[in-house]
Amino acid sequence: MTDLNRKCINDGGPASRILLPDSPTLDQDIALDASSRRALQHWQARIGEIFTVCAPDQRQYRARLTALSDDSVRVLPFAEIRLTDSPVAIDLIQALPEKERFELVLQKVTEIGVSRIIPYTSSRSVSQAERDSGQKKSHRWPYVVQRAARQCRRAEIPELYPVLDFSRALALCATADLALLCYEGEGTIPLGRHLQGFTGRRVALMVGPEGGFSPAEVEQARLMGVLPIGLGARILRTESAAIIATGIIQYALGDLGSS
Repeated sequence: MTDLNRKCINDGGPASRILLPDSPTLDQDIALDASSRRALQHWQARIGEIFTVCAPDQRQYRARLTALSDDSVRVLPFAEIRLTDSPVAIDLIQALPEKERFELVLQKVTEIGVSRIIPYTSSRSVSQAERDSGQKKSHRWPYVVQRAARQCRRAEIPELYPVLDFSRALALCATADLALLCYEGEGTIPLGRHLQGFTGRRVALMVGPEGGFSPAEVEQARLMGVLPIGLGARILRTESAAIIATGIIQYALGDLGSS
């Protein structure tokens, strides 16, 4: 199986999880070990800021960073919270859109609970060079993901990957337990039907550019076992398709809307 973790460019995923050495007593400081110190660096933590931390029994807490130095890193857990980890891992594989719309996608799918975000270029998408022409913005993408993860109290920062070509992105999509491709052409099955009865652990969703996928790209996806799915009769912008489809997956299989 392809090792997706090797391509992460933002120190997301398990490396960003702040682990407590023991189950905490609320309102009492607790010292962190070296791995959790590194995780705090991924969050660009400062003294006084609040983060979601994880105990050995998988419970999660809100905790304030009270000390940060070479000699001492301590947090003060003050409230237990519901788990912020979805029971299903969702990979969004997103064709680069024009202008700032990719930053909107990054922010919203992080809030929805996506695990990995993999941008790519296809025959009808803009390239990263075109996307950055005039004013380079791609250097901001890890920051956008991290800030969104903070805002919605996630325990992990989603993994963000470099921009890949279509073939490489498709190969990553095909490794999931359920690999889907948003397509407005004929021969698709509604998204909801593919989700019925699904019991796997990872879903990958590939979203195309404004011009859609070429027939050759769709055929290549079919040959690799990636299933074309539809989102209804209306044609959606690429960022709308990404946000809506990941939301539907999270609602059907994950924790969105759960009590």
